[in-house]
Amino acid sequence: MSRLSRRFAVTTAALVAAALALSACTPAGPSRSGDDTRLTVALPGSLSNLYVGQENGILNYYVASIAQEGLVSLDAEGQIQPALAESWEQVDDVTYVYTLRENATFHDGTPVTVDDVIFSIEKAQDAEISPGFAWYLGGLESMEETGERELTITLVEPDATFATLMSTVGALYVTSRAYWEANEGTIGTGSGLLMGTGPFQVTEFVPDSHVEFTAVDTWWGGVPDLESVRIDFIPDENTRLLAAQSGQIDVAFNVPFTQASQWESISGAEVQFVNDLSYVGLLFDLSVAPFDDLKVREAFAHAVDREAVVSSVLGGHGEVALAIPTPESLFTAYGPDGAAAALAEGEQFAFDLEAAAAALAASSVPEGFTTELTYPATGPELGRSALALAANLAEIGVTVNVREVTIEEWLATIGDGEHGVGYMWYFSTTGDPGEVISYLYGPENPSQYENEAVRALLAGAFVESDPVTRADLILEADNLARPDLASAPLWWGQSATAFLNGWSLSTPSPFVFTNPWPTLLTKAG
Repeated sequence: MSRLSRRFAVTTAALVAAALALSACTPAGPSRSGDDTRLTVALPGSLSNLYVGQENGILNYYVASIAQEGLVSLDAEGQIQPALAESWEQVDDVTYVYTLRENATFHDGTPVTVDDVIFSIEKAQDAEISPGFAWYLGGLESMEETGERELTITLVEPDATFATLMSTVGALYVTSRAYWEANEGTIGTGSGLLMGTGPFQVTEFVPDSHVEFTAVDTWWGGVPDLESVRIDFIPDENTRLLAAQSGQIDVAFNVPFTQASQWESISGAEVQFVNDLSYVGLLFDLSVAPFDDLKVREAFAHAVDREAVVSSVLGGHGEVALAIPTPESLFTAYGPDGAAAALAEGEQFAFDLEAAAAALAASSVPEGFTTELTYPATGPELGRSALALAANLAEIGVTVNVREVTIEEWLATIGDGEHGVGYMWYFSTTGDPGEVISYLYGPENPSQYENEAVRALLAGAFVESDPVTRADLILEADNLARPDLASAPLWWGQSATAFLNGWSLSTPSPFVFTNPWPTLLTKAG
């Protein structure tokens, strides 16, 4: 279980760091509504490195997937499809055989070899080089070239998530050994760029400013209609909106819900809202008083009006979370209706201030106490939700000081042994139902939560290949842990993406932007 990943915050670590360098990040030039050969994209944050193994935010995935591929990919429905491997076979519980495409070629025209793939996986396994990936790939027993264009991977033990890990939503971005070594491993930087096999090649990267891509004729999927893509990093939401209103950008990620109507009012604009596989919940550190007291945690859980948060804070763009796994992560096992029914079976802590007051009265701090709740600046909806919770708790004698911090500071508070309550804001790229819960309840979890029965269930799910049996184990673990309140689910989120100047995407899904997504765009007229 410990190999499962953690990806916090949409706009995640990388996304935000760059603060608000507004004017420097505004795309220059006139309106380009008539240009259908070049795409300009606004990213709501900044990247300092393009190699996803090094900088592991969700926006890094969106950018790198334009240029790099894994052995397989996930389609819009989350199903595994060929990418650099034209075929693959799971021979037994621990053995996978991949056959590379005959015409798989890097951007410099050199062929992709089995050795390049093994080299890429080895770099992904290196915790120093790829801290965002090494976590996943510790369970490989061996990798061997077993035939022409054939790679055989053997695992130490069965891993139900492994097939997905060989995609760009997992942990594999295939690169060229020769390019990596020629650049002495400084890839993803302004000087080292990226070498991949996707439809677009990185031609310029200025950290914390922008990245430029040019279409190539080496991609196995054909030559893209677009000639180039430019992605500008624009952290400030008002600056992004002004750029859109002046026609300077074609696509904008993570449009704030509070601005959605302004974006939709722009001529030729379309805003798509998609369930993004994100989970938001309260996270309690059970080693920090008074949150080591279950009654205190119950008081907090009963003081959250989740329905009101989804309705007023999110404007309806989300859903009350009944568990840690998202509904979409359970579709393969149960189908949409079955997933909804299964998630509804677990115990819930309803909004009830009388129950919250009673729990506090029965706790070790019946007279109340003061605490702090931080939220990342990139998540304003988390801040508004925190203020609503603080107002409710004030009625029963608990003072919550809500504080906006940088995303780095917020990440540092998670499991720091000082903050007894905080937010968990987690985006799953794999859509695996065990990803988030294994981080929250597995070994070395940030709550210091110990429950051997829960861990045994999750360990069983990790090696279980049948999707229904696996989902059953995961939900049983979630339901078993729920009364202990190491975590309190709040909402499953949505993301809003704006398409302007006539551009559109006909297959919105949480997986689409971890594919070569510019090739999926169409332009009216």
